[in-house]
Amino acid sequence: MGFFEKLKAGLKKTKDSMMSRIEGLLNSFTKIDEDLFEELEETLIMCDIGVTTSMKICGELRERVKSQGVKDPALIMDMLKEVIAEMLGEDTPLDMSTAPSVILVIGVNGVGKTTTIGKLAYQLKNEGKKVLVAAADTFRAAAIDQLEVWTERAGVDIIKHNEGSDPAAVVFDALTAAKARNTDVVICDTAGRLHNKKNLMDELRKISRIVHQQAEGCALEVLLALDATTGQNAVNQAKQFNEAADITGIILTKLDGTAKGGIIISIADDLKVPVKLVTVGEKIDDIQPFSAKDFVSALFE
Repeated sequence: MGFFEKLKAGLKKTKDSMMSRIEGLLNSFTKIDEDLFEELEETLIMCDIGVTTSMKICGELRERVKSQGVKDPALIMDMLKEVIAEMLGEDTPLDMSTAPSVILVIGVNGVGKTTTIGKLAYQLKNEGKKVLVAAADTFRAAAIDQLEVWTERAGVDIIKHNEGSDPAAVVFDALTAAKARNTDVVICDTAGRLHNKKNLMDELRKISRIVHQQAEGCALEVLLALDATTGQNAVNQAKQFNEAADITGIILTKLDGTAKGGIIISIADDLKVPVKLVTVGEKIDDIQPFSAKDFVSALFE
């Protein structure tokens, strides 16, 4: 199954739920009026697109309907597709411009962070890159063991310390090893807690300092893993993490297990942080770069 087919299959629940609601609504109107827009806004909010983004979409649709003199409610679907595509904007690939390039993966426990790192390591290795994983989530019981299982499956090396060790020290050793081994990419797991933003921020700043000291001028991605099944809660999490860390992109996990895939639109519009990767299954190769064009096609076609 190709990338697009996987994405399409992964978005089936979202398409069946979201698009059927919107189509049903548009078909129930014989003319375009304010009642239609109000109901459409409500429907979009119920599809986990979020209040602010839903209002913005409907505002844009109102303007286009007026400027183009559109009368038929059925024509709004194509306009909606255009508006969403514009909101998602240009795709932003991972910055792999240096050797080593460094990827910090952050996120709360339970979002699939560890499995995602394993999948990403496997994907990058298959692209011909030499990958090293740093087990810098040293606080959660069994996090290191779990990551080790995934790195073995991916066929990449891991740098680890004992549980409770200083995460920055693990990253330091990983970067030292990366230079000695001519590694292309270092992926760092980090602690998944958010109960104290100051602690989190201090820890991430410390790790970031180590990265820049040990690999000066390196490309650095700070990727936040979010669970698509949590809908608007994922956006709230992202806002909190964005205050604590300079996030460069989002990894949206478990897209295949939810009807809340519309969250991608809310993330792009509300947070102005690009979705860079999505996971659409439990197999090791079920990860792919996010394509706005494919996402919109999978939803509307």
